[in-house]
Amino acid sequence: MPDYGHEVRLGIFPTPAAAEPHRAVELGVLADTAGIDLVTVQDHPYQAAHLDSWTLLSWIAARTTHVRLGLNVANLPLRPPVVLARSVATLDLLSGGRTDLGLGAGAFWDAIVAAGGPRRSPGEAADALVEAVDVVRQVWGGQGSVRVDGEHYRVRGLHAGPAPAGDPAVWIGAYGPRMLRVTGRLADGWLPSLGYLPPERLGEANGRIDEAAVRAGRAPQDVVRLYNVHGRFGRGGGLLQGGPAEWAEQLAGLVLEHGMSTFVLATDDPGAVQAFGQEVGPALRELVEAERSATAAGGAGDPAPGVTTVPAGSGDPAVDGTVLPGITPTPDDGTRLTGELAWDEDSRPSAPAPEGEPAAYPAERLALPQHLIDIHDHLRGELASVRDVVDQVRRGHLQVGQARSVVNTMAMRQNNWTLGAFCESYCRIVTGHHTLEDRSVFPYLRRREPGLAPVLDRLEEEHEVIADVLDRLDRALVALVDEEGYGQGALDALEELGRSVDLLTDTLLSHLSYEERELVGPLARHGFG
Repeated sequence: MPDYGHEVRLGIFPTPAAAEPHRAVELGVLADTAGIDLVTVQDHPYQAAHLDSWTLLSWIAARTTHVRLGLNVANLPLRPPVVLARSVATLDLLSGGRTDLGLGAGAFWDAIVAAGGPRRSPGEAADALVEAVDVVRQVWGGQGSVRVDGEHYRVRGLHAGPAPAGDPAVWIGAYGPRMLRVTGRLADGWLPSLGYLPPERLGEANGRIDEAAVRAGRAPQDVVRLYNVHGRFGRGGGLLQGGPAEWAEQLAGLVLEHGMSTFVLATDDPGAVQAFGQEVGPALRELVEAERSATAAGGAGDPAPGVTTVPAGSGDPAVDGTVLPGITPTPDDGTRLTGELAWDEDSRPSAPAPEGEPAAYPAERLALPQHLIDIHDHLRGELASVRDVVDQVRRGHLQVGQARSVVNTMAMRQNNWTLGAFCESYCRIVTGHHTLEDRSVFPYLRRREPGLAPVLDRLEEEHEVIADVLDRLDRALVALVDEEGYGQGALDALEELGRSVDLLTDTLLSHLSYEERELVGPLARHGFG
């Protein structure tokens, strides 16, 4: 897996031992001055030998000024999500915005039941975690009411708040396929442990997270990769068994090869905390920065040993010298179902290739343009599903009154992937995709490549047109559902729905192909920002 480009951070994971109640606090204080970024505490409320995790974190927060704080990970079955959300927000307010939340679906079920918690199957535990994330984020919103009608958590009419001071991240400790997909879809970070998931299995797990993120309209970079690690400073062989220099080299490999970027060391040894923060950290960051700089500057000359490269300039006029076998923009065959396009396709600008275009791109540089195409492919597929429903209604294979029900139960509706946008404006996925581009990706590309400005201006204008088309489609669907039977009113509404879907097909497919053709090259050069 490629390097996701995240900031390299270090954390510690001291034992919350009740027999030595101040030890973890003192380790947190030491971490605050030793170059450590994060202090986390495990959460086993049924464990009599452990201190209460939130009380302990509060003491550490009061004694520190720099480190971030978080549970690693919260035992959700014994931490009701409303109370958990307010605990995080409170500590975040008191600590000046330094709190994050690690969540776990639950384990050691006999102990959880003994403590008065529920016993859940793996599927139930995953469902409960998804509901809990919704509850937590609604509470953090700080406005309006919280409403979650889940199987495990039902919150109705609760006033949201308090809002945190900063923006706490939600990390999920996940290992199984379903939980990895949940992580890619919902989480800000993934937090596995070396003891349960060794490095050779990171690639497969990261792939599941990345795929789920893309299907949810996110970039894989939206999920920070944390890793609980353990080791011993010495002269031994093996992972994290040598001196600080060996640790730095091995952790740099995990950053660059698997995208893990935050390493949380399980230790109760003050000397290990100091060595990790003051010796490993600087060397690790230097190694990663050097490799990233070399990758960013590479391509004009010979590729680095072991780096797969793809020639820039495929000879295909559709991509005009940008890239990339394996990263082929989806062609536009010119088929149009209506004559109502709101733009002149022939007038679209095309940015010239910048000076100094590299002769080849490292394969890892091609991941981001491929993510854009993957997102677009999913949008195209869901649009085809909408067309299929409408066509069935047209042919009389579905009653008019069933159309709305079928569309509402489609996977894209349930997963917020509704490009048809049967709502007043963009649904969340279209809003998220275009807002990400308009507010983040496009401004970043403008700064990095000023010559791309006319293309970006045009893409933003087309986003506005698509919003109008989606709104027209929504109105048509509402009009159809308001009609009953097969009278003339229903037939007229069905005809308008068909025209609206055809117009969406024309505008959206045209736009997606144009965007891919123009942006795959810049994204390979500069990334998302």
